[in-house]
Amino acid sequence: MEVTRTKLADGVYLTYLPARKFKTSLLSAQFVTPIRQETAAAYALLPAVLRRGTVTYPDMGSLSARLDKLYGARIDYTVRKKGENQCVGFVASLIDDSFAPGGEKLLEPVADLLGELICDPATERGRFVPAYFESEKTNLIDAIRSLINDKRDYADSRLLREMCAGEPYGIPRLGDEKSAEKLQLQKLHAQYGQLIAASQLELFYSGNASWDRVAHALLSAFSTLPRDNIKYAAAAQNHPAREEVRTVTESLDVTQGKLGMGFSCGSSDTAALLMGNTLFGGSSNSKLFLNVREKLSLCYYASSLYHRQKGMITVSSGIEFGNYQKAYDEILAQLAAVQNGQLEDWELEGARSTLLNAYASMGDSQGKLENFYLGQAATGQSETPEALAAQVRGVTPERIFEAMKTVKLDTVYFLRGKEAAE
Repeated sequence: MEVTRTKLADGVYLTYLPARKFKTSLLSAQFVTPIRQETAAAYALLPAVLRRGTVTYPDMGSLSARLDKLYGARIDYTVRKKGENQCVGFVASLIDDSFAPGGEKLLEPVADLLGELICDPATERGRFVPAYFESEKTNLIDAIRSLINDKRDYADSRLLREMCAGEPYGIPRLGDEKSAEKLQLQKLHAQYGQLIAASQLELFYSGNASWDRVAHALLSAFSTLPRDNIKYAAAAQNHPAREEVRTVTESLDVTQGKLGMGFSCGSSDTAALLMGNTLFGGSSNSKLFLNVREKLSLCYYASSLYHRQKGMITVSSGIEFGNYQKAYDEILAQLAAVQNGQLEDWELEGARSTLLNAYASMGDSQGKLENFYLGQAATGQSETPEALAAQVRGVTPERIFEAMKTVKLDTVYFLRGKEAAE
């Protein structure tokens, strides 16, 4: 598949992903802007408010009726974080023209509707409809609060916020509850104008239509998009390693402890760190899973994640409160085993196979492709999944060990029960 990314206008780019094997097409419009504490909640709220209606279709009922006439096309709003950028916008899914009754053209009307959602939202007295604003503000606050209901996600988020305190990477994609509660209708409308005028806009298409047709449809749909003083995506800066490990302990009403450990990586060999992390805790054949969880039963779950844009690895685990020290020591012991090359051939090839299968399977999902290339565009990367797979194939054991030896413990976060704290 030949992927192209082309500049359509000032700060507007189209990534074209030709795909003939799907019966659907995907169309995505994402504003990419550096994530900041003071705007994160506002920008997370905006697409939800915009999705409530347009000038032509001013409410959810008329908007849904229009989508039904387009053979059940869907447009969903999205809020994501890629590197140190917040990405907000819409993803549309529609029947590919070749499968539409009578050969009806669907790309153009869906693109027009996407453009109208962004450029011509429903308003009242020159601002967003107050009822839409209040309803979606409540939903956003509820979503932020609900994070604590999933203790695993909550602990992972808290680890990142503590490890990257003072860095944009530590800011949650939805912002924080206090900022969300302070949002005001008039200011949000002003922030909307700033976002669509000054932010980098990444457009994606996956389907059977030609590049010329897609580009023409999108240029027409976004012909009224204001463009002024574009602020491009922020390049992520590697997390500065601490000289002393920071430990944070929190007590909540939980029955299972959550131990999170953050590590800084001093190597720039991305492919070697990808392999090293997969060996450490990035798959069901990893050392954390097979030893800490299965063999020693010290954790209910244990896995690791490599944050490529920040040069970090984080470990997520669920433990009995009394097993804190044992689990802590054993996680570090398994990292040392990878660093020292204490690996079997099947472990190396299993890790390589895991990564290669992940890259190969991206082409089976339009959603995965869009998410991958959005991440690439937002973080200034250009490799295709095929190129990354080739890099993984070329990684030697020696490179893995050398890269992993630069991995140092930076931050520890432990969520324990209130009884254990007493």
